[in-house]
Amino acid sequence: MATLLHIDSSVFPGDASASRAVTDAFRKAWQEQHPQGTVVYRDLAAHPVPHITAVAHTAGFVDPGAHTQEQAAAFAERVKLIEELESADAVLIGAPMYNLSIPSTLKAWLDNVILADRTIATEDSKITGTPVTVVASRGGSYAPGTPREGYEYVQNYLQAVLADTLGLDLDFIVPELTMAPHNPAMAELVPLFEASRERALLDATVKGKKTAERSVA
Repeated sequence: MATLLHIDSSVFPGDASASRAVTDAFRKAWQEQHPQGTVVYRDLAAHPVPHITAVAHTAGFVDPGAHTQEQAAAFAERVKLIEELESADAVLIGAPMYNLSIPSTLKAWLDNVILADRTIATEDSKITGTPVTVVASRGGSYAPGTPREGYEYVQNYLQAVLADTLGLDLDFIVPELTMAPHNPAMAELVPLFEASRERALLDATVKGKKTAERSVA
């Protein structure tokens, strides 16, 4: 059976989160194609993974047989997350922009799963080519040609990590201007926000189905 690894990192629950609404649409479309499939879900806001420590980091460069008791315990937690990633036929990540970057909880997850000679793209990596869809929501617009284009650090960073470093097949869905309904200064942008939201939800449904079809193939 196919497996989807679904990760949310928004601090807002349910409908209060723009990214969660879109990842939910993607997940439902994927599950319609794989009713017997497995969804491994991690809500990093509700249940954050440990931030990387010196012990957990250095354990990745030591033969497991030579681990201290402390290293073994820390490394076991990393391996659990890595195995979830390795077992996934597809990955879905909600990555809202907070202060121009990704949530620290998502960065913690990435720091845990990036491991030399295992997940970093090599001929032996089990994750190379795995499709990953990132819902990169943001309160304003950082699209090419906008005044804040130079401050777009979410897609640029995740491209470098997920695609260039881990070798995943990366795709983005970008709901933007999500602060327009809440910020009076952005009131005139509400129609653009609504259009972006509807486009993102449609993209999520279409891409969720296509990703599921890849798992079948």
